[in-house]
Amino acid sequence: MLVPLSWLQEYVDIPLPTPSLANRLTLAGMEEASITNTGDWWEGDKLVVGQVAAVLPHPDADRLVLVDVDHEPSEGPAGQNLQRVVTGAPNLFQYKDQSLCAGDLPVLKVAFAREGALLNDAYSDKQPRPRKRLKKAKIRGIESSGMVCSELELGISEEHEGILLLPEDAPVGQPLRQYLGDEILEIDLTPDMARCLSMWGIAREVKALTGGALHLPEDVDASRGEDSATDYVSAQIDDSDLCHRFTGTVLRDIRVGESPRWLQNRLSSAGMRPINNIVDITNYVMLETGQPLHAFDYDLLTERARRIGDSRPTIIVRTATEGERLQTLDGQERNLDSSMLVIADKAGPVAIAGVMGGAETEVHGETRNILLEAATFDGINNRRTSQTLRLHSEASHRFTRGVPASLNDRAARRAADLMQQLAGGRVIPGIVDTYPVEQPRVKVFTSHSDVKRLLGMDLSLSEIGSALQRLDFEVEEHSELPADTSERSTFGLARAEGEPVIAAIAPWHRLDISVPADLTEEIARVVGYDRISETLLDTVLPPQRRNAYLETEENIRDILIGCGLQDTVNHTLTTPENHGRLTGAGWDNPTLSNGEDAHGASEPSRFVALTNPLSPERRVLRRNLIVSALENLAHNLRFTERLAVFEIGRTYRPRPAPDGPSEEGAEDSILPEEERRLCIALRGLRYQDTADPASALSRSEAELFDFFDLKGIIETLLERLGFPPDSFLFSAHPESGADDAESETMFGPRCALVSLQDGHLGIVGELHPQVRNAFGLGGERVVVAELKVDPLVRPSWRLSQMDPISVYPPVVEDLAFVVQEEVTQRRLHDAIVDGGGRAGDPRLTSVELFDIYRGESLPAGYKSLAYRVTYQSLDHSLKEREVNRLRQRIIRTVEKATGGKLRS
Repeated sequence: MLVPLSWLQEYVDIPLPTPSLANRLTLAGMEEASITNTGDWWEGDKLVVGQVAAVLPHPDADRLVLVDVDHEPSEGPAGQNLQRVVTGAPNLFQYKDQSLCAGDLPVLKVAFAREGALLNDAYSDKQPRPRKRLKKAKIRGIESSGMVCSELELGISEEHEGILLLPEDAPVGQPLRQYLGDEILEIDLTPDMARCLSMWGIAREVKALTGGALHLPEDVDASRGEDSATDYVSAQIDDSDLCHRFTGTVLRDIRVGESPRWLQNRLSSAGMRPINNIVDITNYVMLETGQPLHAFDYDLLTERARRIGDSRPTIIVRTATEGERLQTLDGQERNLDSSMLVIADKAGPVAIAGVMGGAETEVHGETRNILLEAATFDGINNRRTSQTLRLHSEASHRFTRGVPASLNDRAARRAADLMQQLAGGRVIPGIVDTYPVEQPRVKVFTSHSDVKRLLGMDLSLSEIGSALQRLDFEVEEHSELPADTSERSTFGLARAEGEPVIAAIAPWHRLDISVPADLTEEIARVVGYDRISETLLDTVLPPQRRNAYLETEENIRDILIGCGLQDTVNHTLTTPENHGRLTGAGWDNPTLSNGEDAHGASEPSRFVALTNPLSPERRVLRRNLIVSALENLAHNLRFTERLAVFEIGRTYRPRPAPDGPSEEGAEDSILPEEERRLCIALRGLRYQDTADPASALSRSEAELFDFFDLKGIIETLLERLGFPPDSFLFSAHPESGADDAESETMFGPRCALVSLQDGHLGIVGELHPQVRNAFGLGGERVVVAELKVDPLVRPSWRLSQMDPISVYPPVVEDLAFVVQEEVTQRRLHDAIVDGGGRAGDPRLTSVELFDIYRGESLPAGYKSLAYRVTYQSLDHSLKEREVNRLRQRIIRTVEKATGGKLRS
């Protein structure tokens, strides 16, 4: 909300400089967004208040006039210090051939720019507009050494049709920055601070926070005459839950015209565009009080009533009929539905309640009589209507946050008083007021103990009461809770036995107070959050329950993303045909979970099928993740050649029906078997060549992902999850333990079963070419793996044991052993580790396989495995004899465990 401080100061004394005030408001929950100084760039001696002394015709131009301006302060009569300028401003052109001396020129005060003044360039299209120095110029032969300025040239607004006219009491010669300049405070308000969407609301807050005196306008009844508003209009509310109160005020014989300059300036500084005096007053009072108002043309309402045989309008606040339409003030035709609240007469809707008025009954230049509406509408319904119609207004912004019904008549009287002053006419006595259920003021209780519990501040009851009274609460002290106390007014209240309490009655304009905690918040705002002392927690935190499954899955994601893979979420629904492609051929008659094939023969169900699928392509739940991953790869190959993805998801397999007779429908109640699994899929270049997009055309087989890339990723994953290298194994016979018959045929020769010490974990391999072709994956290798997730769950809260880093140099040497073909790498690796690390010796720190050799220099049936072995001590530099002893121990252990010999 924009708050011009000159306007705010009419309602409250501000004893603080603007930055301090902004800081105090921010600490009280009204965050300062910015402070803007209107006219801070105006030069004091160059831009001043001037008075027009004469308007003369230009001798050589029909559309220009010569204006004599008095712009120097003078004790004598006006007109002694005149400066002649040339202008074509229409609001001065109308006074051509008039002057103060002749007595036919009204008092016209203007913003006058002297030669050399800095002004906005009104003819530039750039934003923000550049500024230029005013120079003396000849216009059609007449020298002009100054300028009468428009709002655009001063940067006040984009208005450039005429020059800015100032109030008649503006002192001639006074610097414009001093006369018109203002500080505008922009405040970001949260929804619970709706009471501050008005100048009165901000003024009340400033009074409470700074102690400044409040000067709100008196509640004036400007009506006169013998008649009554109820003679002109009646009103009814059909749903009091959606409209809490409706008031109508009638004004006759008004004159619609331009608002006075002071009113236009205030609306502009608050971010609203002036329109005419009636609409401007409704907007002004809304900004002043927080009550949205709407003015109807009363004669147009009466004309609508007479068309259906009534003598006067009847206003009905009701929900719209389905299919009703209304053209709103913005010229748009709106389709209404039965959830939307409207202001209507017997002929139909005339406004969307709390959002926007209708075009048919709007105030225009010929309007003479008006009906002024002030009402309170339900915020939730108003927000829903505004969102449905995509129509947001200042009125709906306030109604959605809450407008007190007690404000309706006060704001209406304030607006009627201003209209009578600025638009003439007469306010008809009385008010049409429909108020089905009057909103009571809320009483809430608090105590010293409750405030101390929530704030940690030791405030006495008198301090608590004083803080609430500054916010206009009525405060009563009770030694005991009254017997008729409501449960909500003491909800959560902490109070010692026999402790006195304070009963606080909220002011009529506070709708946000309902429970004791609300009072504590108000106390903290007034006393100051900065006074709350920092206190460490004086209790033990409750033990945190860990979810090992969730933490494991998050760890898996982090590790695989670190390996360069992308996390994906694939469809859990697929088709039996897609599963059939994993075997290298489609299924002619795929069996679904209803247990019948295309010939009606009953078979065990292989799939969980949907009873009513939305699409034939999504009719069964997947049995494994590989089928979803391959669908994903096939789809994304249209956009990229390199894919490295993974998914953690569920697989679904029907449970077998129980043996023996069962109750009818028992099979249908058996839920499928669900299992969490991890799938990884690789295709394309091992390393993406981003510098050469055409590299895909020239890549070789060696550059593509292969079985060993995925095997390395799985090893990295298992080791990072805390599984030691000797706890998992890759077996070359996947069919020996695979739990899916498709696994036996979907892979080519390079595949392996992954096992843990506890049993089967999953499978990894290169897809069979027939499967690649069936999924449209092209001729390049595709490597996939599917692992069970549950066996990977570890007690993740167990702290890892970190080895210290040695400051002494390592000794690195290569050892190659010749062993028989049937000796696995893992067996030889374990023998080296066992020999070097026997009896807990920590000096063998690393054993890495770097070469496998088979050739003519080796006997048939033998191979050579070369390892890079690293020795290092934590407390000294290793000597040659120590390394020799370690090496000999390794050689002896390898010979004994595998029969291997050190290759010379």
